[in-house]
Amino acid sequence: MGYECPVCGVEEADDEHLANHVAFTALVRGGDHEAWLDDHVPDWEERDPDTLAPEVVPHATETESEPTTEPHGHAHDHDVPSVERTGQADLSGAADDVLEEARELTEAMYENRQVGDSGDTDDAESAGGRGDSENE
Repeated sequence: MGYECPVCGVEEADDEHLANHVAFTALVRGGDHEAWLDDHVPDWEERDPDTLAPEVVPHATETESEPTTEPHGHAHDHDVPSVERTGQADLSGAADDVLEEARELTEAMYENRQVGDSGDTDDAESAGGRGDSENE
């Protein structure tokens, strides 16, 4: 069971998410969410989600939504243009240089990790140390 925000109609998974949405939006954007909270819950800034939710929920419309299983309550597959998803964007020289350096560093990191997996490092390094101990 979910709820629609009484201010903007955004659907939230449950009462805690609704309280977080209304309060966070009021803090970040002010405007209608802040005015609504000031009118309905004057001490909203001192409340946590558990004590704010019972004040907000009676003003919200219940929905039939099932809570999502995605972390943080939302999916991350937003409408990103396919050129950006595939890494084929036309970049400026500086951006392209940075990405190339990142690729090289990533490849080097994986190569070093493979060397470490083959037993080519000493015991102290493979245990997370730098080869020096407290006793030396």
